[in-house]
Amino acid sequence: MVRFFILIGFSFMFFMLHYTGDINKFINMKYAYLSISAIVIMGFLGVVEFIRVSRKQVAEEKRAESENECCTVDHDHHDHHDDHDHGHDHGHSHEQPNKLKRYLGYAVLFVPIFTGLFLPAYALDSSFVKAKGFSFPTFEQNVELNPGNHQFLKPDSSIFYNKDSYKDVAQREREEFINRSMIKLTDADYLKGMEAIYNDPSAFMNKTIGFDGFAFKGVQVDGNHYFVFRFGFIHCVADSGVFGMLVEFPNGTQLSDDDWVHVSGKLSWELYQPFKQTIPVLKVSEWNKIDTPKDPYVYRT
Repeated sequence: MVRFFILIGFSFMFFMLHYTGDINKFINMKYAYLSISAIVIMGFLGVVEFIRVSRKQVAEEKRAESENECCTVDHDHHDHHDDHDHGHDHGHSHEQPNKLKRYLGYAVLFVPIFTGLFLPAYALDSSFVKAKGFSFPTFEQNVELNPGNHQFLKPDSSIFYNKDSYKDVAQREREEFINRSMIKLTDADYLKGMEAIYNDPSAFMNKTIGFDGFAFKGVQVDGNHYFVFRFGFIHCVADSGVFGMLVEFPNGTQLSDDDWVHVSGKLSWELYQPFKQTIPVLKVSEWNKIDTPKDPYVYRT
């Protein structure tokens, strides 16, 4: 019966994540069909397990009744049976550790169910960036990334393609943005647009670019510069990253980490000493504070 509760527990947990909308804090909603499939499959297996256990209990009850009816054996037979029964308990010592391992396994499976149902799902914020730091590979550097690693600043979906296929994808997405008179990155094309810009920043120089994100000053940025970021998922939270660019605000601008802003300005270059390289910088012409969006994440579509 424990298996039944585990299967139904996981099914109910995924259902509640969808019902409350918190599922988008864990996966790219493009792949929501996978978690919906898990709800159906584990729910079905839970019902099958319940039927199996119920039938087993009924069979045991019938067998117990049958044994009670046949309990008319004479004392001689009992004596003979007792004489040979002394060696039948040698396996009990092996059953205890096996049961302990099984119960520990069950306990481990209940942990994600408990946390998924009863602990709040917090959105990632600048504290994650402070804890992990962020890096920015040079444009010439071909970095082999593990898809499970967190990415920072520059989106890189090349790790999910072979070399030739990614060239085609990158070229197609570059053409999608390069001919726009004003590149306004929406939630739907934020990651795609950022990747296109970083793949060929010189082609986007002096173009007007606008996007939303949260401010992050950190300990390495001086003056009127802030990073403006969005957390993004390619597939799920395991390959999530924080993506955006360095932004130069007008003199006197005061922002706190996690302040949400809309920025618009011209793309330029600037030497960023902590990275020891020149990186794209957005020189703001217009900006304003905005409310935190209902869904602060962006997804690779």
